[in-house]
Amino acid sequence: MRMKNLTNGLIKENPIFVQLLGMCPTLAVTTSATDGFAMGAATTVVLVLANIVISLIRKLVPSKIRIPIFIVVIATFVTMVGLFMKAYLPELDKSLGLFIPLIVVNCLILARAEAFAFKNGPVDSALDGIGMGLGFTLALTILGIVREIPGNGTLFGMTVTPEWFEPAVIMILPAGAFLALGLLLAAKNAFDMRKGN
Repeated sequence: MRMKNLTNGLIKENPIFVQLLGMCPTLAVTTSATDGFAMGAATTVVLVLANIVISLIRKLVPSKIRIPIFIVVIATFVTMVGLFMKAYLPELDKSLGLFIPLIVVNCLILARAEAFAFKNGPVDSALDGIGMGLGFTLALTILGIVREIPGNGTLFGMTVTPEWFEPAVIMILPAGAFLALGLLLAAKNAFDMRKGN
């Protein structure tokens, strides 16, 4: 059962490719694989820590005010992650900009707090947070790769295309985010349908 909590978020219940949660940072920060990975990692840290705390206090929280309490817990960890990034990773903080503070309202984190952490113990909640966070990070990184290579001719900031390659700038623009996500969702659905037959 515990292993299922850890692995569910990777593929079966992937927050982006299956549940379509957290679309704002998904479409906005994935212009590069580095930014996608960093946003996913920051979200994972917040998700795991928030899940643990919410599961620990779940019996003390009145049901009628649980959502505001969840938001306060999540905002605390987002602030900590944001300050850490400003202090130790200023370039990454500048690149991700406003999307780090917006983790507070990422529906993935609130959904996991409500659907899982509020109903389970701290170990299971931590494993759920790790699994969902890794799935989110994996999806953001893949989307970043799909956009960065044709859009910039780079991968994790290193040139991977020949000199004659002309980047398709649309891939690093908002339209490219929708196009890349649509193609990845179509590929996943086609794979699932083929696997089911």
